[in-house]
Amino acid sequence: MTNILPIFARIFGICDTKPPMDEKCWDYYDEKLQLELDHSPELSDKGGAVRLDGKGLPYGILIIYGNDEEYHAFMNKCTHSGRKIDPVKGRKRLQCCSLGRSTWDYSGRLISGSAKDNLPVLEVKKSAGKLIISVPER
Repeated sequence: MTNILPIFARIFGICDTKPPMDEKCWDYYDEKLQLELDHSPELSDKGGAVRLDGKGLPYGILIIYGNDEEYHAFMNKCTHSGRKIDPVKGRKRLQCCSLGRSTWDYSGRLISGSAKDNLPVLEVKKSAGKLIISVPER
């Protein structure tokens, strides 16, 4: 977690996943997000993740390089409290950064916690060193 006590991070909904170091590594237009993997070192190791906001995106997005060695993208909003989502280190899981700790698998299926719904999953394709993610309006 962050440099503050974990309980306070959960109370205030402070997530571990940061924006990419190179904000120019991605762009969004025509309901497609393109991310350059060569400029996204956060996604080079299993369990690595970035959160993306702004640039006209209709909602925040979490992208992870999963423990299954596949790329995954999700709407970055807990279906219960609206807080951000983080990958769970060493597991094929995602978890809300709130006290409720709602947990989902990589398919977006709810496993436990306060949330009542599955997590929206976004389609990811890898092509020529880029991730292309479909971002439908919600």
